[in-house]
Amino acid sequence: MNAIAVHSLGIGLATHNAQQQVIEVYYPQPLLSPDPALSSVLMQSCAISPDENSVVELDADTATMLATGLSEAGFADHAEQLTQMAAGKGQVIACVLHTDSAPASVAEAYLKLHLLSHRLTKPHSLNLDGMFAVLHNLAWTSEGAIDLDELPQRQLSARLRGEILEVASVDKFPKMTNYVVPAGVRIAHTARVRLGAYLGAGTTVMHEGFVNFNAGTEGPAMIEGRISAGVMIGANSDLGGGCSTMGTLSGGGTEIISVGENCLIGANAGIGIPLANGCTVEAGLYLTAGTKLNVLAHDGALQKTVKAKEMVGVEGLLYRRNSLTGTVECVPLKSSISLNDDLHSHN
Repeated sequence: MNAIAVHSLGIGLATHNAQQQVIEVYYPQPLLSPDPALSSVLMQSCAISPDENSVVELDADTATMLATGLSEAGFADHAEQLTQMAAGKGQVIACVLHTDSAPASVAEAYLKLHLLSHRLTKPHSLNLDGMFAVLHNLAWTSEGAIDLDELPQRQLSARLRGEILEVASVDKFPKMTNYVVPAGVRIAHTARVRLGAYLGAGTTVMHEGFVNFNAGTEGPAMIEGRISAGVMIGANSDLGGGCSTMGTLSGGGTEIISVGENCLIGANAGIGIPLANGCTVEAGLYLTAGTKLNVLAHDGALQKTVKAKEMVGVEGLLYRRNSLTGTVECVPLKSSISLNDDLHSHN
């Protein structure tokens, strides 16, 4: 078979429910734009069509043949990993995406989430349309992912063994750290970072921080607030305790919200507009697209009154609420935020 270029692929371990449906997949080494020679070995060994996105379950013979082919083609590390997976528990599967079309299966959706959290691609670079409808709502437990219809019996079975089945969450998205821990990050409460989050090196997520899927940080960054789906935080920015960024899934519409470099969003503040480099939002102030702003000069003189969305793209601004009048003001900043290197350079 001639070498074939594909968008991405992964060999992983799948979990099935009682109906033999795949409900989640772990890909230890997902690949974006993989070596065409590797793709060709995989597709030939698994009889995968070169014309469409495919998910196949590998039996023992197919896994052995694929491992041999990978080794002979010079991909010894992939061959060794496949051999380990085939010898363990769980169903080995291969997922090959020829195109970046909307995920049509759980295996495809999980591959894309892995690509994001492995830092192989950034938020907004993949087609994730319809993902919620594809994913199963599951109980994430001390025994792994469990279909909700099967949970009561599994809980009873655990009790009969004198054990307790710990249910950490009930959600369509698992926590990222059960699948990958990117290098150079600190996460104080791992349940608050979903699989599909992109955390750049030097990122610290404190206990009250939260990072949704298809969102994240360029790094370094201090995250003590909420990064909603679709939001990307620029380098050297700080999200204060309890602050919020409006996502496209929670009222942001189609507007892509982002935070630039060297920004600060104060405690319990929030934004519903993109924030340009070097900007600060005062603690407690929620800035939406329609918020009326008094734009002030350096000397405090009123220049104009506009909606906040009209200031998008303007760098080096302080957004604050006047404590005497209650009006929201926008003034030029004389200096920008600087993160403490000691907190982020030793992750």
